[in-house]
Amino acid sequence: MKKLIFTIVLSVFALSFTNAQKIETKKVFGGYIFSQNDSNLTLSQMQEVMKDNKQAFDLMKSAKSNQTWGMILGVAGGGLVGFPVGTAIGGGEPKWALVGVGAALIVASIPIVKAVNRKTKEAVDLYNADVPSVSSNLNPSFNFNVKGVSMGISMSF
Repeated sequence: MKKLIFTIVLSVFALSFTNAQKIETKKVFGGYIFSQNDSNLTLSQMQEVMKDNKQAFDLMKSAKSNQTWGMILGVAGGGLVGFPVGTAIGGGEPKWALVGVGAALIVASIPIVKAVNRKTKEAVDLYNADVPSVSSNLNPSFNFNVKGVSMGISMSF
């Protein structure tokens, strides 16, 4: 009988940790912050979490690819704007055509970054729709009880 109770308690305890948790979304300036179990997630971590949901995983892969291209364009544009401005501040002869090219790259990266935010939000919505809501309500707490010479573990829901 003790083995049966122990097995049931252990199973409930293990299942409460292995059940998938929903990803929380928080809107911030320029996009979203995603968190799970009170820790922020990167796109790579979210992709790992969503590997069991094919649609969400594919959207995350696409969003991550777009993020890479957006970063490349944004950094290149920032460098092309910053170099002539730094040269002008330093007293040199800047090439203002580079500022125009850099600004064009920065402007080109904006829709890509918006697509990253949109695809990531869609992937999170798909993932959360697939996660059962019952698992988030199961939060057992275990207490070690000692009474006289007897010891025991109690579980509360």
